[in-house]
Amino acid sequence: MKPPLIATELRSHAPFTAFGTITGIVIMAAFIQFQISREISSTLFWTMHPLHVMASALVTTAMYRLHSKGEILPTIIIGYLGSVGIATLSDSIIPFAGEWLLNMPHRGVHLGFIEKWWLVNPLAFAGIALGYLRPKTKFSHAIHVFLSTWASLFHILMALGTSIDFVTAILVAVFLFLAVWIPCCTSDIVFPLLWIKNENGNDEHPISVSDGGTP
Repeated sequence: MKPPLIATELRSHAPFTAFGTITGIVIMAAFIQFQISREISSTLFWTMHPLHVMASALVTTAMYRLHSKGEILPTIIIGYLGSVGIATLSDSIIPFAGEWLLNMPHRGVHLGFIEKWWLVNPLAFAGIALGYLRPKTKFSHAIHVFLSTWASLFHILMALGTSIDFVTAILVAVFLFLAVWIPCCTSDIVFPLLWIKNENGNDEHPISVSDGGTP
């Protein structure tokens, strides 16, 4: 995939991510206003993160399946790494970096594929199966972005105290945007197509999810 195409895709997905970030800030404000417990944030994280992994696995696998020879083992490996690996970066590692830099009181990194392996990994393989068997399935990229945004948000809310100042809120918004924007585009587009390029020696990939779904 050529760098200009990557830049185009990042630009085209920025509005989705910005809107998702706004919803995250609204949810965060409501949680703080109504003193919603960290336990509820934890429950919501462990709901959104596995769903995000499944959605990512579906889109990543479908993208690779459409533009490769369709060999099963490489498809499974790419689908798994592109979903679990990148979703963990998006939902857990980048938010934890923000929690650490902002010195949040309950910060910690939560690795779903290890902590709740019995939930996250089966959903990843379910997404891979769906993407492999029905690679033309339409799946809204906007939904993927929202799931990723909310998973990242609830990871941060688990670490957050009972109050937050304006500057911290702005910095949280920045981390939410970064945690979703580049990883989601990487998972859906760049990662699977890089492997296709290596396999076919071809730099032309006329595929995009900018229209909101994977063909």
